[in-house]
Amino acid sequence: MQGARGTDPILRFHGAAHGVTGSCYEIETSRWRVLVDCGLFQGSKSERELNYGQFPFPPETIDAVILTHAHIDHSGLLAKLVKQGFSGPIHSTRATIDLCSVMLPDAAHIQEMEVEQLNRRNARRGRPLVEPIYTLSDAAACMTLFRALEYGEWTTVAEGLRARFWNAGHLLGSASVELEIDLDHQKRPMRILFSGDIGPGHKLLQTGPEGPAGVDYLICESTYGDRERPDVSPEQRRSQLGDIVRGAAETGGPLIIPSFAVERTQELLVDLHLLMRTGAVPSAPVFVDSPLATRASAIFERHADEIEQGDALRQALNSKELRFTETVEQSKAINRLTGFFVVIAASGMCDAGRIRHHLKANLWRRNATVMIAGYQAQGSLGRILLDGARRVRIQGEEVEVKAHVSLFDLYSGHADAAELVAWVASRGPVRQAVFLTHGEEEGLRGFSERLPSIMPDGRIITPRLDDAFQLTFSGSLPVELNQPRRLRPESVARLDWHNDLSRLLLDINEAVGAAADERGRAAVIRRMRRALDGNDA
Repeated sequence: MQGARGTDPILRFHGAAHGVTGSCYEIETSRWRVLVDCGLFQGSKSERELNYGQFPFPPETIDAVILTHAHIDHSGLLAKLVKQGFSGPIHSTRATIDLCSVMLPDAAHIQEMEVEQLNRRNARRGRPLVEPIYTLSDAAACMTLFRALEYGEWTTVAEGLRARFWNAGHLLGSASVELEIDLDHQKRPMRILFSGDIGPGHKLLQTGPEGPAGVDYLICESTYGDRERPDVSPEQRRSQLGDIVRGAAETGGPLIIPSFAVERTQELLVDLHLLMRTGAVPSAPVFVDSPLATRASAIFERHADEIEQGDALRQALNSKELRFTETVEQSKAINRLTGFFVVIAASGMCDAGRIRHHLKANLWRRNATVMIAGYQAQGSLGRILLDGARRVRIQGEEVEVKAHVSLFDLYSGHADAAELVAWVASRGPVRQAVFLTHGEEEGLRGFSERLPSIMPDGRIITPRLDDAFQLTFSGSLPVELNQPRRLRPESVARLDWHNDLSRLLLDINEAVGAAADERGRAAVIRRMRRALDGNDA
């Protein structure tokens, strides 16, 4: 890529561009290169493969990282960055450091375990072995580079670059990042604001998002830019959750909740505890089957005085119904239970972790209920379930979907369209441009259509993966790329060949199984064989 020209900063979008994962932005001047976030890609296999490829920059040339929050799609490649040569400071809030101290080792452990399983399969199939993206030792080395920064406190990140955090209201320790860049021959610094993930007004454990006004450039998330949620009070949210819990109890089967281990799980525990304590729903065991969620819950309890509803959280974490599981044996034992109980397990998009074996064990049961509790990226198993799949493949096996699957999105950590517009308006005037990121096509389009009332159309930019822009005091200029994009723009946040292959295998099995007899099954197989041989006649 072309380097920084003159004194103007170059801003590059290395992730969360027309998608909601892999957040990573690079700012470069002639004096330094800094990243804001360095997150893991999730969703389709094509996007997840980006995690294994080379960074689009030499890691050893990065002077510092500024981390908005601990969620893995923002922090999950930091250990890889360190593994490949980065040795500068990682600036974040103290709570983000605490959460990363359990999240990054957990991500490393999951990668090591999944790669071990994959390599066993690859060895049997004669395929090459692969290595994890990073290991537990890489995660430990990464944690030594973190530096704590308080909200509202300016710090010098590099020569002529200052940063301060504003509470983003999204997660314990989450922040929007304000930058001031001193430029040669300019009377004032250039001011750039990265929103990070902006929390909604109804967030159970967080206060409303904050931020400065009068910036030159704003990089803003757009996850829910196309939709507005109903104005629901905490009591109404609990009441609606109660309807789902009672429905699950009446069927006499488990309630399975794929949940993000950090904050979403803790919010659910508060409401489930209050519902059971008041008798609004039957009391039943509530299993938190995620070592990460267990450790994160302890961190939330330590920070309870800093968050909204801290006392209610303490009570929920010490309730008699709650059971934290640690070992794989304990996890597997849950699915030997009968009757009504609740399982909260990671990952929230159903793409890794223990939730997959709970889904494998229960999706085929008519008396099971699966409650999806957050945003599901395109290509993820959670999104495929919500889109109405009748069969899915989990860990190489076909599973028929008979359970009741529903979306309960009132715990979202992201502001909706109206809240995003209000937040952007409060940051005004934005003198030069707003870059919309961290959104799929519908979110970006919906948010873009709502913004012209406060920002001229020509100054609303939706960058593609690896796009770069020169930032000046008279507007932004596209920078020509001199190397191929890592992924074609039309492949971001889309179902890919791996999703299509899984669907094809499921359809083949269904077609063969639906044939009336052996002759019919043989006829189906012959037609497929002719198609594979390129002879459809």
